[in-house]
Amino acid sequence: MEAIKNRYEFVALFDVENGNPNGDPDAGNMPRVDPETAFGIVTDVCIKRKIRNYVEIIKEGTAGYNILVKNDKPLNEVFCDAIKALNLPEGKKDKADDNDILKAKKYMCENYYDVRTFGAVMTTGDNWCGAVRGPVQLTFSRSISPVFSEDLSITRQAITTEKDFYIEKKKTEMGKKSLIPYALYRVEGFVSAMLAQKVTGFSEEDLELLWTSIINMFEHDRSAARGKMCMRKLFVFKHDNSLGNAPAQLLFEKIVVNKRNEVSVPRQYSDYEVSVDTKMPSGVTLIEKL
Repeated sequence: MEAIKNRYEFVALFDVENGNPNGDPDAGNMPRVDPETAFGIVTDVCIKRKIRNYVEIIKEGTAGYNILVKNDKPLNEVFCDAIKALNLPEGKKDKADDNDILKAKKYMCENYYDVRTFGAVMTTGDNWCGAVRGPVQLTFSRSISPVFSEDLSITRQAITTEKDFYIEKKKTEMGKKSLIPYALYRVEGFVSAMLAQKVTGFSEEDLELLWTSIINMFEHDRSAARGKMCMRKLFVFKHDNSLGNAPAQLLFEKIVVNKRNEVSVPRQYSDYEVSVDTKMPSGVTLIEKL
């Protein structure tokens, strides 16, 4: 497959209702919040995980669409398998020359969609598949308005220990559930044709799969903890060439999201207004995917 020839940027809007879109393990898994502004945060890693999961669902067993970053086997084992498949020298990195590492990188890009898309550091321990800088990069998602994070107490009838059940005669156990009543988030992204052409071979087919994955990534990622999450909008800026025709920030500023004046506390998507300046710089096309 031929690598993409056009640069892209994109803006996606998604929301959460009565859920925790991205828990912070350093804060008891409460929703991530900027402590200075109280705006909600969802990390790029969280979004990439959902894209990977969707690709794995619809492309399972398809050559070239394996997923590297998942929990089915250690990364060392994956890299070792790649080195063996290419009949390259196993063991210490100093046994491999630059040409061997290039072969290993190419193999990983050809066989793993997430490496071809996001890149990866693939030199671990005695295994050396190099490091790949991916053409697709995401910012942290940020809520449009400050969020209010709640800790709700919950009870469970199933008792954990024999002591509590037989001696203490407990009937229920307490727990907690963290959630945000409602928040609308914005994430911005970049697709570099230059890195696709020179490094990973990210193709037009890969690009269409990326758009499909972003639009549908919440549809197969449901859980009680995450509540109701929905992708609302996906705006794509397509440049006429590989290098691009306008700075990314000028394009991002074409999409403006504001809370409606009559709304004091937003609780639904319609409480916001999305304004789009459709007048694009020369050489740039705006595509509304959703």
